Amino acid sequence: MTTHWWRHAAIYQIYVRSFADGDGDGTGDLAGVRSRLPYLRELGVDALWFTPWYTSPMADGGYDVADYRDIDPLFGTLAEAEQLVVAAHEHGLRVLIDLVPNHCSDQHVWFRDALAAGPGSPERERFWFVPGRGGSGELPPNDWTSYFGGSAWTRVTEADGSAGPWYLHMFAPEQPDLNWEHPEIRAEFEDILRFWLDRGVDGFRIDVAHGLEKKPGLPDVGPDPDVTDLPYQDCDAVHDIYRSWRKILDEYDGERTFVGEVWLPTPEQSARYLRPDELHSAFNFDFLCCAWDADALRRVVEETLAGHAPVAAPPTWVLSNHDTIRHVTRYGRADTSFDMGDKRLLDPSDPVLGRRRARAAALLTLALPGGVYVYQGDELGLPEVQDLPDALIQDPTFVRSGGADRGRDGCRIPLPWGPGPSLGFSPEGAAAPWLPQPESWSALSVAAQHTDPESFLTLYRAALALRRERLVPLPESLTWVESGAGTVCFDRGPGGFRCLLNVSAAPVPLPRGAEVLLASGPLPDGTVPPDTTVWLAL
Repeated sequence: MTTHWWRHAAIYQIYVRSFADGDGDGTGDLAGVRSRLPYLRELGVDALWFTPWYTSPMADGGYDVADYRDIDPLFGTLAEAEQLVVAAHEHGLRVLIDLVPNHCSDQHVWFRDALAAGPGSPERERFWFVPGRGGSGELPPNDWTSYFGGSAWTRVTEADGSAGPWYLHMFAPEQPDLNWEHPEIRAEFEDILRFWLDRGVDGFRIDVAHGLEKKPGLPDVGPDPDVTDLPYQDCDAVHDIYRSWRKILDEYDGERTFVGEVWLPTPEQSARYLRPDELHSAFNFDFLCCAWDADALRRVVEETLAGHAPVAAPPTWVLSNHDTIRHVTRYGRADTSFDMGDKRLLDPSDPVLGRRRARAAALLTLALPGGVYVYQGDELGLPEVQDLPDALIQDPTFVRSGGADRGRDGCRIPLPWGPGPSLGFSPEGAAAPWLPQPESWSALSVAAQHTDPESFLTLYRAALALRRERLVPLPESLTWVESGAGTVCFDRGPGGFRCLLNVSAAPVPLPRGAEVLLASGPLPDGTVPPDTTVWLAL
């Protein structure tokens, strides 16, 4: 059965700054990525998703874009990006790039022009400049809070030194929200899409896809908000944007695709973004946030499949990304769940337990129908770095929260590739990596795991190869199998494939006559131990 590539793709997320340093300045770059394309091909993924590589002051790791049509000098040049796309295609890898349409950088020419032009100017209409409340406008226009902590509003000081209106930023103050009611914004981003499609990219990951439109009048959230009806997200008008974008994408050959970052409270809300004339897929955050519990895991899989069925969209499965606590660490905690307000970064974690569960979770995820995302370092079993010194933390959430939120830098540590001062991240004699790597990571490097038959890397390579060979051709469905309390078990067919995960505290027997294709850990005496997943041919 032939299906669109994006319905079943294994996509590898590259956080460019931390993947591989080609020029020796301690920061990952496009030259570093290009040098590692053979590794990614051998790993067995189908496509690469690059976090923002655009010109940026890096107030939020590149998600504050100053120029959407150029590459930041930290990473390289536009010509290098074009060459990287070609090289990736030559290695059989498709390329998705991050698009950040909710906000731009305060150094973007539009925002600098808006500040210079003054109150009431057309330049300011591209953003949300709003008079303050109170006797002299000294209070924010409404009660919205930033996702990064604190007010979502910052007051402008005009050129003459007087206090001006406030501007909206749902993230950091350096990231002013764009006003998507303005026709120039729509025209600009349609042109940006064409700019990169013309350079061969295969699609886009859309940042904050649910947040572009705001409710008219920017009403208060209030003291007891309905989380399914917030004024700064999931407004109906956002769907018109994606319908217009989909028409552009469909003009290009090669099956280009959109994946949305859609954090919403219900599957029904998320599914609206996946109607046939909108986005192709969206990240499955319910699965990422799910606790390590058999009933909870089965429930979220069932709800995901049920939510996607009415719009005939493929589900996606993801365990970690650049915004979340790495799941090796998360699964070793007493509370294995996650949410975006998670402040428990320093909670104790059992590394042995976390690694065993992470291996089991990898096989569960890769066995499910639909697409799957692998965050760089997942395939090495990297843990969260929990002891970064305060002085080295760069994530704006740390500052905005007054240190209450340790931020996301612990999952963004440069990758370990092999021996040497930077564990192979940079060439010989290079500057120190932009974030320090734990010495213990030498044992987790690509070089250390490459020939180890029991390593995380070997497991991922074997699973991705088997997935492509046996599972991708199958229908996008599964059949649940009752296998006892504390287990998750399903068949994919036809073909006699079964996935069995044991989350209970006791071993469970293997089905009689089943052939073991792959297991996340040892299977003593014909049993599946706790926190182990096995793939079977029946």
